[in-house]
Amino acid sequence: MTDDATDEATADERLSARTLGEAGPRVVFVHGLFGQGKNWTTVAKGLADGHRVTLLDLPNHGHSPWTDRVDYLDMAHLVAAELESFGEPVTLVGHSMGGKVAMQLALRRPELLRALVVVDIAPVEYPLQGGRTDDEDEEASPFEEFVAAMRAMDLESLKTREDADAALKVAVPSRMVRGFLLQSLVREGVGEDGTWRWRLNLDLLARDLGELRGFPEPPPGATYDGPVLWVAGANSHYVLADDRPRMDQLFPLTRLVRVKNAGHWVHSEQPEIFLETLRRFLDQVED
Repeated sequence: MTDDATDEATADERLSARTLGEAGPRVVFVHGLFGQGKNWTTVAKGLADGHRVTLLDLPNHGHSPWTDRVDYLDMAHLVAAELESFGEPVTLVGHSMGGKVAMQLALRRPELLRALVVVDIAPVEYPLQGGRTDDEDEEASPFEEFVAAMRAMDLESLKTREDADAALKVAVPSRMVRGFLLQSLVREGVGEDGTWRWRLNLDLLARDLGELRGFPEPPPGATYDGPVLWVAGANSHYVLADDRPRMDQLFPLTRLVRVKNAGHWVHSEQPEIFLETLRRFLDQVED
């Protein structure tokens, strides 16, 4: 996309979306790096009895189109096009990379949102290696290792998903995280004649991974003045005390909740607590 892109995305640019629930206020979920909309399925099912819940695949992920670059403003533009199609404000929930997309959208198109939920990310630039610690010792981010391990996998000789899991084990020790990554590995065809492929645009993501560290400067004076729930994992280093002033500057009505016994993937590590926290917030903003 370019700066003079039209307000409406073309059919080829439209993001893949799935909606659960038939009535009620709208809630839209945006996943993080290497994810896809279905990562939110458990939470979405927990809300679908009283909401219409839409799960989006960001570009270069899931079933959405591949692009020629990774850019937060482009992603925010495409998500905004989906929200415009609903004709009513939504609560937008974004995790990690998706949280940065959601914040950028809120600062540029606040009229599209009823409320914002940001999960384990801050509106700041992160060190080259990713996460941080309170004592300023850099915590090595695993994302470069993740993408390298996925790209190195020999898909032509791969026989089973168990083999794929084993191939990632050294670079990705966590079984939960391996399962998360392998959701994007799909087999097309029947039986042993089927071929494996990644739904992720791994070459592009590897090339532009550094772009995702940043947070584009908002328009001068921009703030989002609607209600904001900021959820952080107590064991994660992606949201630090030093981030609070910047968050409050851009999002004055922010409430921060830290979830115990959870790291960066808060909604996967503590799904019941996350869902209950989100439900309470929705009850407040939808009242």
